[in-house]
Amino acid sequence: MSDTPPVIEIRNLHKAYGALEVIKGVDIAARKGDVVSLIGSSGSGKSTILRCANLLEDSQQGDILFKGEPVRWKGAGLNRHPADPRQVLRIRTNLSMVFQQFNLWAHLTILQNVMEAPVTVLGRDRHEAEGAARKYLHKVGIGDKCDVYPAQLSGGQQQRAAIARALCMEPEALLFDEPTSALDPELEQEVIRVIKDLATEGRTMMIVTHDMRMAADVSDHVVFLHQGLIEEQGPPDALFGRPKSERLQQFLSSTNPG
Repeated sequence: MSDTPPVIEIRNLHKAYGALEVIKGVDIAARKGDVVSLIGSSGSGKSTILRCANLLEDSQQGDILFKGEPVRWKGAGLNRHPADPRQVLRIRTNLSMVFQQFNLWAHLTILQNVMEAPVTVLGRDRHEAEGAARKYLHKVGIGDKCDVYPAQLSGGQQQRAAIARALCMEPEALLFDEPTSALDPELEQEVIRVIKDLATEGRTMMIVTHDMRMAADVSDHVVFLHQGLIEEQGPPDALFGRPKSERLQQFLSSTNPG
């Protein structure tokens, strides 16, 4: 095991919405080059964990560390918030998130969408950012769509543009929140191919997914969540091939990966 701290580490995470506790003490880590998939039924807390890791949601207890650096907090319980906005911005720009809905700016071309954040958030030179944006759009297979608007693309193309936008930030890790669930099956495959390519390159990724076949194919480590707790975790061949937990066995038989 490397002495280098994980890119993302979550320790004893608790998250509540008022009186409803949705994450009840979870530990997850993704080291450099790891692909960690979070699976589980709707409402098990998968997406909430990802949003807490990226500081889009405040957690009430536990530690979130980025490359060994803990997030600094002020307050406690439901009043706990990150103490340093500059730290939050730095961590968020290094953990690029790809959402279920593509969140592209309708009034900007695909090229402008991809280069916007590097220019406005990171202060990169516009010419340099444009070159990087074109490179990443080509990488995800839509280099010929630079000058069109999001409405002119299929859902799969829009999601690939969103992945190019995340890559253009040159992040330490990519966080995917159900990246294929809004897509038709044939368009889903376009996006899965891109994610597989990124996994092959050794990019650090944390993926919330309902697609068991993708989780089995791309992951180094799979975490099965049930009601806000980790029910079972391990390498994909063990979880999908020899599940120990009765709940995981039931979940896999209901998802029927085929």
